[in-house]
Amino acid sequence: MRIGLLTEGGYPYATGEARLWCDRLVRGLPQHEFEIYALSRSAEQERARVPLPEHVTRVRTAPLWAPADDGRSYSRRERRRFVDCFRELVHGICAGQPQPFAAGLYGLAELAREQGGMYAALRSESAVRALESACRAPGAARTVATAQVSDLLEFVDELEVMLRPLSLDWYGEPGGLGEADICHAAAGGVAAIPGLLAKRFFGVPLLVTEYGVQLRAHYLAQLAAGGEPETRPAVRALLSAFHLRLATEIYARADFLTPGNAHARRWQERCGATRERLRTVYPGMEADRFATVGESPDCGDPDTLVWVGRIEPAKDLIALLHSFAEIRRAAPGTRLRIFATAVAPGYLADCRSLAAQLFPDEAADSVTVGENPVTFEEIGGPEAPTTAEAYGAGRVVVLSSVIEGFPVTLAEAMLCGRATVSTDVGAVYEVIGGTGLVVPPRNPRALAEACLSLLQDPERAQRLGAAARARALELFTVEQNVAAFQDIYLRLLAKGSARPDGEIPFARPPEARVPGHWTSPTWAEPLPDSPSEAAV
Repeated sequence: MRIGLLTEGGYPYATGEARLWCDRLVRGLPQHEFEIYALSRSAEQERARVPLPEHVTRVRTAPLWAPADDGRSYSRRERRRFVDCFRELVHGICAGQPQPFAAGLYGLAELAREQGGMYAALRSESAVRALESACRAPGAARTVATAQVSDLLEFVDELEVMLRPLSLDWYGEPGGLGEADICHAAAGGVAAIPGLLAKRFFGVPLLVTEYGVQLRAHYLAQLAAGGEPETRPAVRALLSAFHLRLATEIYARADFLTPGNAHARRWQERCGATRERLRTVYPGMEADRFATVGESPDCGDPDTLVWVGRIEPAKDLIALLHSFAEIRRAAPGTRLRIFATAVAPGYLADCRSLAAQLFPDEAADSVTVGENPVTFEEIGGPEAPTTAEAYGAGRVVVLSSVIEGFPVTLAEAMLCGRATVSTDVGAVYEVIGGTGLVVPPRNPRALAEACLSLLQDPERAQRLGAAARARALELFTVEQNVAAFQDIYLRLLAKGSARPDGEIPFARPPEARVPGHWTSPTWAEPLPDSPSEAAV
């Protein structure tokens, strides 16, 4: 079958959160033909592309970072039609009504298919006036109603970028997205818009996978930007309303949704997704990378705690360091090794400064150079060349986050057979499943007590580590992930076609798309065009 894989800011390029699982999925299903339709976020991203297998037959890229002015200008009649559709769209955004939003979205898509791009129209004075009218209309949110002209201009600029998939030439061309057997969006949000249009106009089944809910990610990004002087409340409110309405439309129209965990599933259900169209599919990880450490009888240094991840405020290393201070008072010989996969420089400097204040360098005697019990290291360094060896450095792995979706580092630690202590955020409980200790977030004392209980009971830590590895091998491998999507693909095709012409999947053999006379031998007589000809 032909799978149209929709991505944004990731695969097939070497950056992005969805790069790894998309690559594993494509390579795990060589019996299918994949076509990749990617929305890119930067020029630097497009310069590095991962090697693709032979059954990836097409890669189409649309940049969201570059100006998209195609020089197309609408006639008076077309401008009137654009304003009518755009007015419905922004009314749905400002008043929180899904039906006008959907009508406006698909109306604009129809106009773009017939008349070309909407770059100039979306940035026109008519668009700004329609948006201002929607913001001032009865029923609009209070924050939206305070929007000034500068806010309206900024939001229109953002909206033009997010609506660029409406004007792409991916859909009706021969062999395009409209002829795919399934559209598989690797994320919600803007990445799924091409799938919505392919379903709307060509009846292509739409599958949406979210390992991190795009709406939640937008809310968190807006929360982080709330303290910046250039952010405006009205713009934030309009952007949030757009993403909410888009998420609601995606969840309502998708034929199937595959959240990556129960935490993401609850978000989708709250936004209108029905349970019969939901199936949780956990991310697939390469268990072989961690087999050497996971199957080794060596359980790591019994006096060492290990933390692995991106050093940023959401990981709450400050609370971890205060917790480690309590651990050191009860077990003075304990060490904490922090391995960074990526770094937010300012936050790293704060953590280093706090560690130096809490833990003065210690020396065995008067002539030995002192050493701090907390070390900050990078994966790939001389003492931890691989991620697996970083987890293997200690007996207990700690996760101290205050914000988390699916905790990948926790699943990796489980594959390494390590006991874990984690904060109760995101999908942590679902991943752990009773094979580790879970404490409330922002509670250094509870985190310290849980770590001490495992450090002082090595047999218990070893039992939990063995149980954690068994659970991870059952739930979080590439094999289970690929098998789940293969089953879902077949289920979607078994439901039958929703194409306007009633065409069924596989009605045309693959050879029909190969140039040349492959399906009809040269010696065969041509088929009659009508029953009357057949009777002659």
